[in-house]
Amino acid sequence: MADTILIVDDDQSVSLTLSKAVQSSGMEAEIANSGEEALKRLSEKRFDLILMDINMPGMDGFQTVESIRKQGIQTPIIIISGRKEDIDTLYGLNIGADDYITKPFNPITLGAKIKALIRRSRNDLPGSSQQISAGPFTYNTSTLRFYKNGEEISLSAKENAMIKLFMDNVNRIFSKDMIYEMVWGDSIIDENAVMVYVNRLRQKIEDDPSEPRYIHTVRGLGYRFVI
Repeated sequence: MADTILIVDDDQSVSLTLSKAVQSSGMEAEIANSGEEALKRLSEKRFDLILMDINMPGMDGFQTVESIRKQGIQTPIIIISGRKEDIDTLYGLNIGADDYITKPFNPITLGAKIKALIRRSRNDLPGSSQQISAGPFTYNTSTLRFYKNGEEISLSAKENAMIKLFMDNVNRIFSKDMIYEMVWGDSIIDENAVMVYVNRLRQKIEDDPSEPRYIHTVRGLGYRFVI
């Protein structure tokens, strides 16, 4: 069954954009037009993640997040907002949100963040699977150890984050700036750093790095992890 995302936003055009981004990543979306409606939906149904706008009439996004957490609902929450101030980011995280994305956002980056956060929340549950598998590769999300055909491959922190991004999103194209944002956590792009780490990763996981089988370069677009 596909993961279901609750989108909380009073702007129909933004809700539609978010819904399309969610659906393009293979998930289902439902929309609540206010904080009050979101709380009602959450009392009736379990969702896998919540995308929460901040500026809404009546109960705003911050108040809604606080109310959700006070009710003991631990569903992962990503705040989506046009505000770029660091204090808003910190406040949202302090009251119980799990991540924060500002508008305008890249739909593919958003989809990758949603999947990673859902996976992380499930790995925190007793008895949950802690392994991602793709082709000959296995990644243990608990120990952060990576294997090819059962043999461990030692990775640096950035290589580790990059291979997890790829394994979470097999066949999806990521531009260099998207990879940099997801792995380095910075919007100021260093394309050379991305290329260096892709090449390092190829040296470690490819049978023939000069003819990569798994990490493909998509000319003019970026990179795609293929199994």
